Amino acid sequence: MGTYGRTYYGRHDYEAIPQEAADALIAELRGKLPGLAGTALGGRTVAAADEFAYTDPVDGSRSERQGLRVGFEDGSRIVYRLSGTGTSGATLRVYFERYEPVGGEHGLDAPVALKPLADLAAELAGIERHTGRTKPDVAT
Repeated sequence: MGTYGRTYYGRHDYEAIPQEAADALIAELRGKLPGLAGTALGGRTVAAADEFAYTDPVDGSRSERQGLRVGFEDGSRIVYRLSGTGTSGATLRVYFERYEPVGGEHGLDAPVALKPLADLAAELAGIERHTGRTKPDVAT
């Protein structure tokens, strides 16, 4: 950490969201992406915001609409993905990443270090408004 810094990672899962609510959340957030670059959110400036796809390196097949990501000039990012692997409804997975440079705060617990980013992610996506949830079902 003293040589390279530290990257904090985390994930929040919101499980068993009614499919319609999950789809509305993602559609609304998708609509915001084109206008986010250059804007200030939660004390950070958005560098890029997009929807990403995955290209299989073996067979070259491409899977569209794999998630929405918001990257910030400080290297932090938020990724939103819907998963239908739960027993009912949809699961919204929100991933957080924050780099802390050399000389920074390297001894924080990940949830503490990521709280401002997690709060921003919930606000940006309107998670409480769309799902009624004020906290995730699982936080890792």
